[in-house]
Amino acid sequence: MMYLNNIKMKFFKNYKILVLIAATTLMQSCFVAKDYERPEVKTDNLYRTDAVLKDSLSLGNLSWDKLFTDPILQKQIKKGLEHNIDIRISIQTIVAAEANMKQGKAGYLPTLGLGVDWTHQELSRNSQFGAFLPNRTTDQYQFAANLSWEADIWGKIRSNKRAVNASYLQTIAAKQAVQTQLISSIAATYFQLMALDSQLLVANSNLANRIKSVEVIKALKQSGSVNEVGVKQTEAQLYATQIIAEDLKNSIIILENTMSILLGDVPGKIERSSLDLQELTADIKLGIPSMALSKRPDVIAAEYNLIATFEMTNVARSSFYPSLRLTASGGLQSIDIKEWFSANSLFASVIGGLTQPLFNQRQIRTRHEVAKANQERAYLQFEQSLLNAGKEVSDALQQYQNESTKLKIRSKQVQALRTAADFSDELLTYGLVNYLEVLTAKDQALNTELNLIDNQVRQYTAVITLYKALGGGW
Repeated sequence: MMYLNNIKMKFFKNYKILVLIAATTLMQSCFVAKDYERPEVKTDNLYRTDAVLKDSLSLGNLSWDKLFTDPILQKQIKKGLEHNIDIRISIQTIVAAEANMKQGKAGYLPTLGLGVDWTHQELSRNSQFGAFLPNRTTDQYQFAANLSWEADIWGKIRSNKRAVNASYLQTIAAKQAVQTQLISSIAATYFQLMALDSQLLVANSNLANRIKSVEVIKALKQSGSVNEVGVKQTEAQLYATQIIAEDLKNSIIILENTMSILLGDVPGKIERSSLDLQELTADIKLGIPSMALSKRPDVIAAEYNLIATFEMTNVARSSFYPSLRLTASGGLQSIDIKEWFSANSLFASVIGGLTQPLFNQRQIRTRHEVAKANQERAYLQFEQSLLNAGKEVSDALQQYQNESTKLKIRSKQVQALRTAADFSDELLTYGLVNYLEVLTAKDQALNTELNLIDNQVRQYTAVITLYKALGGGW
């Protein structure tokens, strides 16, 4: 009879556990967590252009090694991607986010801990038990395992998992943004260095002409055609050209130092080609804004931030509802070390319960309000990233068109002023112009040649900026 009662009691206990598990499984389907839906953002007329945008492809779809065909520049970019400090920092940020993501995925698993305890107790003679026990000294030895598991009834664990996953993807997009910025910075600096080299060649060429001009003006002074003022003015022009050359040399060294940092190297000489050999014949396509901007890492990162804050709002909302937690412990417990590992020392307990928060100093409501505010802020940042992207594309396109137009005009201006400077030397010899007209013509020719090179590099830079603005480079 006692045997049958024991069977009934065990069945009743197991039945209660099965009912609790079944109830937990049923309640897990009652999620209060909402699913993320991408917000409606207006991308029409995001670019300021008169062109009709129907092509799904854009300049941003082009691989960086297809846009920058200079083998030396390609080598510099590869070196930068491997050694740049900002890139390496962003990689470590991804590693940390990946660890958090793995922890988020483990949220469904129970926690399990093992412990070995020894408790020694000296009871007081006047205590409740010490007054009756002859031996007031007790020792207890325990080896126990503790297990705890929380049911994801309201989707809190699921939402937290999605939040950390979005944060991880955000760090990847942030690393891609760093890479895009790095590639554009290396390319722009490379072109600027070549432009300074070309300007230095122009300055040195004009410097040689200035030396000849001083010799000519001195000869004219001896013949009485000009006075000492003309000689000094011509010498001053020579010194001004020397100063321009020295400033260009200084700018080259400073820019090489900047390039070295981008490459993750100590300041030093930078290998480069010549500006005359460059051909940046990119097909300027903007693409449909909504598709083109979906490739921008900063826009992608902003949306992942929005997803993360959305899911954290779900987590905060689920705190208003009761949580179901199961805890279990079991092991060996004995007051005699000799009997510690015997069958009579076994013990076990299982506790399951629902906990409904009532009053907790407004902490849950505060967390929910803060989460909602963070979500709204993330949405505004996402919208702002789109507007900034549209502005950058519009600015870069306008800059490219402006420099292209100016380049055509500047080329004609340089040709006209070169011819005027050559003629002025001949006319000065015959006394048909004065030395001031010659100096003015040569100064204008030099400045215009330098500006022509500046126009060229600005045009290249505008293409690089447009490429980056359209999400190219990663």
